[in-house]
Amino acid sequence: MKPVSELLAQQPNGTLWHIHPQDTVFEALQLLAEYEAGALMVMDRGQLVGVLSERDYTRKVALQGRSSHTTTVAEIMSRNVFTVSPRTDIRECIALMKERQVRHLPVVEGHTVLGMIAVRDLLDHLIADQDSTIGQLETYINT
Repeated sequence: MKPVSELLAQQPNGTLWHIHPQDTVFEALQLLAEYEAGALMVMDRGQLVGVLSERDYTRKVALQGRSSHTTTVAEIMSRNVFTVSPRTDIRECIALMKERQVRHLPVVEGHTVLGMIAVRDLLDHLIADQDSTIGQLETYINT
């Protein structure tokens, strides 16, 4: 199976979408809508400090009756962030997402954030890989 770095290489410049912890949740929601993304990395002075997902918003703002205009990202972001290296195998990423019940994994090399992958990225890759394998098998059988 391929390393996650190959998935990052296929993505447009959207892998480094981020927001600052002092920004409002409303600003984060605007970015999520603009990028058509489900999560943003939270960066402070170039360092990854958390992840803000749609799930964080629904559970920590909408369901609690808080205002997205006055609540800061730092107040609701997930701080216990699980990361992977660019060499991490795609299957390992899937297992980690399942085990930790997360849908997004930042990809980090040392202290440098390289991007973020989503479960959708992994599923798209697996489907394409299976389609390719099926095509090769059909060609082999028909020749």
